[in-house]
Amino acid sequence: MNFLRVTITRLAYAALLLVAVLVLNFTLMHMAPGDVADTIAQSAGGIDPEALEQIRREYGLDQPFIVQLGSYVGRMLQFDLGYSFFYSQPVTDLILDRLPATLLLVISAQLLALTVGVVFGVISARKPNGIFSHFVTLASLIGYSAPVFWTGLLMLVIFSLILPWFPVAGMRDVTIENGNFFIHTVDIARHLVLPMVTLASIFVALYSRLSRASMIEVLGSDYVRTAKAKGLQTNQVVYKHALKNAMSPVITLAGLQLSAVVSGAVLVEAVFSWPGLGSLAFQSIIARDTPTILGILFFSSLVVIVGNQLTDLALRLVDPRVGRTK
Repeated sequence: MNFLRVTITRLAYAALLLVAVLVLNFTLMHMAPGDVADTIAQSAGGIDPEALEQIRREYGLDQPFIVQLGSYVGRMLQFDLGYSFFYSQPVTDLILDRLPATLLLVISAQLLALTVGVVFGVISARKPNGIFSHFVTLASLIGYSAPVFWTGLLMLVIFSLILPWFPVAGMRDVTIENGNFFIHTVDIARHLVLPMVTLASIFVALYSRLSRASMIEVLGSDYVRTAKAKGLQTNQVVYKHALKNAMSPVITLAGLQLSAVVSGAVLVEAVFSWPGLGSLAFQSIIARDTPTILGILFFSSLVVIVGNQLTDLALRLVDPRVGRTK
């Protein structure tokens, strides 16, 4: 019952947070110079004032701000994301069409970062003063300091001019038309390598440093020394007893960094021409397609909030002490 009550409470807070994000996004877009009508007029090369006012009435821009805000929040809560004037189709269809590519990139990059970061952190924690530990520390500093777009551009230069091992743009090879499922899967995987590694690079640094510090702290605790005194093998102590408790802060950080992964995907998709929500957002900003921008912001906020809730659930499953303290 306690777990159910806490879950319901967190869902209520998540719903309030989502509404607050919707209000903030709409307010910021409303404060920006110009509106949809101005953008349409500019793309058309200029129109007469009467037609401009007609466009504003069609989009409800002639209404007071509070009326526009209420209408927008109501439509968003019904998952009616509006209509894109630039792409001439519903925003929901645009997002659903680009969503699989972004999810593939974000999830694969997060899994890669967690796996490599935790493995490096655990190995370096077993010998904190060893050569590998110093290598992980140096690599983490470099990875964390390098902007993700700079890493992406460096990958482009290396793998397009020096080592042409992987495709550097797009998600599929357009010359493959009649390949089977396996061929298409391998093709997508090859296109995924560079953007995935680029997006994961900065988070590998974070997870490896945190897992190393957490593992060193856990390995110095009393129950680990007791397990060693009982004659348990080192690998059994490390991977069966210590690792589970050391992962709690890493899982928490992974949930908190979900928003950074999503925002980083925008830059990575722009660099590698990956056909996901990041590229859609970039193009929509250039075109000043307000409905599409607001729709992407709403959906990104929803993904981050849901991801944080799932992270909290995973943390409770890994560390039951969390559930007992709430």
